Amino acid sequence: MSVSQPHTRPRPSQTAGARTLWEQGRRPGRGVALLSTTAALALAGLNLSLTDELSLVFDAGFVLVCLWAALAVRPRDFFVVGVLPPLLMLSTVTLLALVARGAVADEVDSLVQAVVSGLAHHAGPLVAGYSLALLALALRQVALRNSGRLRGFA
Repeated sequence: MSVSQPHTRPRPSQTAGARTLWEQGRRPGRGVALLSTTAALALAGLNLSLTDELSLVFDAGFVLVCLWAALAVRPRDFFVVGVLPPLLMLSTVTLLALVARGAVADEVDSLVQAVVSGLAHHAGPLVAGYSLALLALALRQVALRNSGRLRGFA
């Protein structure tokens, strides 16, 4: 005598190729960091071609780059994206302080003063981008543990 198992429908995350937003990221951390750096520098270049200093164009783009990185990275490389936003902002501001000091500080400021000033002026977007990235990584971690679902959120 055999016992029949009740037929259950597979969840969307269990079907071949179907993934939720939280499960889709599969890019290696190194590649995500490289693309994020390239995007941040391109945003800075675009912004400086429009104005003489970093403005809302760069700030909004930076936040979006941070969020994209958190959604694009594969789960085993979450740490890379977890530390990326502050390093990305620091490297961008430092590079600009070296080549176009007036974009992030006063022209007469020293290099260290220009970097600190640039970080201070863009602290809001840094906090927003970092917070969104960490929140997205946390939600992805929950979804990965629950077959694509966010228990208590959806």
